[in-house]
Amino acid sequence: MKDNLMQIINLMKNKEKRKIKDGKVKRFTIHFQIFHWGYALAYFTLYLSGLAMYTEFFDWLYVLFGGPATARIIHRVAAVIFIIMPIYMLIFDRKSMALWLKSAFKWGKHDIKYLMNFPFDMFGFKTKNPPQDFISGGEKLNSLMQIATFFMFVASGIVMWFPGYFPGWVIDWSYPMHNIALGLSLMVVVGHIYLSSANPSSKASLEGMTTGWVSEDYAKHHHTNWYDDVVEEEKKLEAENKDNHPKGA
Repeated sequence: MKDNLMQIINLMKNKEKRKIKDGKVKRFTIHFQIFHWGYALAYFTLYLSGLAMYTEFFDWLYVLFGGPATARIIHRVAAVIFIIMPIYMLIFDRKSMALWLKSAFKWGKHDIKYLMNFPFDMFGFKTKNPPQDFISGGEKLNSLMQIATFFMFVASGIVMWFPGYFPGWVIDWSYPMHNIALGLSLMVVVGHIYLSSANPSSKASLEGMTTGWVSEDYAKHHHTNWYDDVVEEEKKLEAENKDNHPKGA
């Protein structure tokens, strides 16, 4: 009886681990979704409030934040959230964070070929791309740019927030660094939004970040290497389920 109970518990645990169900493949955890949308919200809040402080041309944006003083407070609150989101992932979902980082820094010939095809993909032309990993060559470049600009934003932002703790030359460099980070990140963000919401060949990826799941067909064709790994994991779970199936059931 005790053995059968343990087998049932193991079956239930394995069922929760399943990543392929009803023609869908589990792509992102709830923690990764929270990280993505929290980071995006903080970024755009920083962008809009920062524009108002950057030049008088955007003074009209102060209306959105209730005036210059409130805009500065909101900018700093958003900056804290911006910094916290990666820390949140390191605390609550290191496995997903490690998978993303490992894939972002692991490059091969298939990624270079993908990038060569990328301009055609971006404008909706059909291309034959080599099998891709958990994130594609284009997403790897996007990720590396986001990582680089994150550290540029944080380093320069801390100096600008607490100038009294830094020498003059560091303060002088912090402003152009902040501006360069803004320009680079904005290019990446605009491309990311277009590809995930409007581009015919890749807009299905948005479903993954809103529901956590993507269609099996999308996973198979856009992230073949990763999909094959998931299929292997599913086979192992199937084997475990057979071993754990209660006797006499």
